[in-house]
Amino acid sequence: MTRQLIHYGYFRSSTSYRTRIALNLKNVPFQNVPVHLVRDGGEQHQEWYAALNPQKRVPSLVVEEDGRKDVLIQSPAILEWLEEVYPEPPLLPRDPIARAHCRAIAAVMGCDIHPLNNLSTLNLLKTSFGADQAAIDAWYTKWVLDGFGVIEELLGGTNFACGDMPTLADVYLVPQLYNARRYKIPLDAFSKILRAEQSCLALDAFQAASPERQADAA
Repeated sequence: MTRQLIHYGYFRSSTSYRTRIALNLKNVPFQNVPVHLVRDGGEQHQEWYAALNPQKRVPSLVVEEDGRKDVLIQSPAILEWLEEVYPEPPLLPRDPIARAHCRAIAAVMGCDIHPLNNLSTLNLLKTSFGADQAAIDAWYTKWVLDGFGVIEELLGGTNFACGDMPTLADVYLVPQLYNARRYKIPLDAFSKILRAEQSCLALDAFQAASPERQADAA
């Protein structure tokens, strides 16, 4: 059985950042194809990419295997697929309660913070509601601080978000912190979150997935 993975993403997209981290943590080889979300009106809107992913968002993961080609979209679905097909090393704790706890931390970012701070949402605030950059920054900051406040309460005293090894929660957390720093959001109050981030960024899998290390960052 021969399986090839082609990952379509944008270097600064937090969802693409998540999937790159997970692929690296599981030591799964993949080809990365950049999709620039800003240049030329956004390459995600071009015909070739819309044919691949009708939602016109990143990431997309093309799975080619024994003559069959499937396209996976939405980072949560891609991450679940990776966990099912490449179970080692696991992204979720073994204990069912701990797994639910880990998923909840990831969901605070994936469901509560990210959708409200996505590029399409921020653009709509400007084009349809007349928000200036100061208002957009205030909007962004509110949802990040609200979400991080919850996550800080949920984290324990471990090196990573949910134990002594990186998990799904860390896969979501590191890209969200990267985005927060782009908007110059103060993070000093979140000592547990920053400890988990420091542990993650010491690992090759996270370093290789960082936006600055991607070919389209130039």
